[in-house]
Amino acid sequence: MKVLDLTHVIESGMPVFPGTEPPVLEAACTCEENGFKETRISMFSHTGTHMDAPAHLYADRTTLDAFPPEQFIGKALVIDCASLKEGEPITMAQLRPYGEKVENADFLLFYLGWDKRWGTEDYFGDYPCIDDEVLDYIIAGDYKGIGFDVIGLDPIADVNLTRHKKLFRNKDIVNIENLCNLGQCGSDLFWFGCFPLKLTDCDGAPIRAMAWFE
Repeated sequence: MKVLDLTHVIESGMPVFPGTEPPVLEAACTCEENGFKETRISMFSHTGTHMDAPAHLYADRTTLDAFPPEQFIGKALVIDCASLKEGEPITMAQLRPYGEKVENADFLLFYLGWDKRWGTEDYFGDYPCIDDEVLDYIIAGDYKGIGFDVIGLDPIADVNLTRHKKLFRNKDIVNIENLCNLGQCGSDLFWFGCFPLKLTDCDGAPIRAMAWFE
């Protein structure tokens, strides 16, 4: 079985959404002084490769800890959008070549190749986003989640978070951001796991996203 890690490392100085404080990892105990090592971690719930819940946008909607565990595992399909130019929308034209595999997936993961810009200012550029037709298609489907190798479902300039609000208004689904290595997943369905920290009343959490191929 081949296993592929789709998760960025959480570390000091890593990219975070503009206006968010970066994570702080500091030694709380050391082997030399305490006989064991322990790290104090301070970070926002949407740090690194992470997952949004509907409660991220709506106070009365579903939190991550309220989802059943099967929400976070299933068959995924990577949609190759790497040929799109900056600011160009992701449309149904990118989904159609995959045929019925799109309908058989539990997770649709959109590959922009943006993870190659991780750690640079270009990562915060005008990355392609799904258009209304694709978003409507996802909402009408039976998907557990969607994911991207960019920092947001919405463009950074959209402070209203228009796509987030439309996705989460009435649908129990998760949105994953800052994935990596999607270009190594191929064009067929594969097993995918995206398990968040189990935090009470959680609007979002870092995840360990993994792909495996039997």
